[in-house]
Amino acid sequence: MTSAREIMTGGAECVGAEETVAEAARKMAQLGVGALPICGTDQRLKGMLTDRDIVVKVLGKGLDPTDTKAGDLAQGEAVTIGADDDAAEILRTMTAHKVRRLPVIDGHDLVGVVAQADVARALPDPQVGDLLEALSTD
Repeated sequence: MTSAREIMTGGAECVGAEETVAEAARKMAQLGVGALPICGTDQRLKGMLTDRDIVVKVLGKGLDPTDTKAGDLAQGEAVTIGADDDAAEILRTMTAHKVRRLPVIDGHDLVGVVAQADVARALPDPQVGDLLEALSTD
């Protein structure tokens, strides 16, 4: 079966936990992405920051994106997938945690990100439908 390493987008860049949300937004714009992994000073993954997080949790609450740190938006333990985990495990993890993107780690190193679209291309249609349904409901 297809592994995360085979379907991921490699070369994922982190936003540092101490970088501001404004810096993260600029990085997202430069890279043309809607989410960035948040990495601590120890280079360990702290979570994911999405463009929606910036709008809802920062701008929507009247916070200043030039003062708010990306790490302030990391919630709990980061949900990840191992580089050698198969597509079925990716599907289970995305469904269980209701996430559309999973950072891919090899040991403690971030090696890429698997997005919902990557999984959709790797799985048979019925499983893709189940994933979309699971992620679309509250």
